Amino acid sequence: PRKYTRVNSEVVDYKDLNLLRRFLSDKGKTRGRRVTGLSRRHQRQLSVAVKRAREIALLPYVGER
Repeated sequence: PRKYTRVNSEVVDYKDLNLLRRFLSDKGKTRGRRVTGLSRRHQRQLSVAVKRAREIALLPYVGER
């Protein structure tokens, strides 16, 4: 089911943690395009934003156990 397809902004920002957490699994992995339904451009922006947010400790590298 593609329940994540809505991205209201043109650019995915690394500071928008609510948006980023929607696309992460419970183990902290980024969900694939088949699951999220995002376009190629938005999926790439999402992965870069998640990496940046992890680098500056806004998001954890691993999920909850």
